[in-house]
Amino acid sequence: MGVAHNSLAMQIGIVSDTHDNLAHVQQAVSLFELENVDHVIHCGDIVAPFSATPFDTDAFEFSAVRGNNDGEWALGNVVDEFGTYLGQCGELTFDGVEIAVYHGTNRVLRDALADAGTYDYVFHGHTHERAIEAHGDTVRVNPGGLPIEGADDTFHVAILDTEGSGTDAITHHQLE
Repeated sequence: MGVAHNSLAMQIGIVSDTHDNLAHVQQAVSLFELENVDHVIHCGDIVAPFSATPFDTDAFEFSAVRGNNDGEWALGNVVDEFGTYLGQCGELTFDGVEIAVYHGTNRVLRDALADAGTYDYVFHGHTHERAIEAHGDTVRVNPGGLPIEGADDTFHVAILDTEGSGTDAITHHQLE
């Protein structure tokens, strides 16, 4: 069952693969606050509960899915204290925009969500490599993550403006 939010022209922050790096988590939170995002979606690999708590702010609502490195089961309970923990995957609707969120561990499932045409956007992480890719009427978005060899060399997040559509509605932001 998805979570629906009905309002106009929302800004949705997208972050993934923060792996307990509190400096990067705080940079992401600060950017999302500065950009006046309405809701932040974490695509998994927060890792430990202490890394989720900076997202506990009155500035925006928060949702997260489980990543393959989220080994502490208490993470879901901590997120649920101030936001919504969606488990392995979830569906969200903002301003009529349908979004699937999945960490992205399995490429076949990740691509199937995008290729099904059920959603406007499929948000995922796992690869640490930012991407925006159209699959018919669905856009697959990876905000990026902590820099790792073979992927992005800097930390990125993304923002969806629900007033726009398609790939043009997504903006990636590089954080130092």
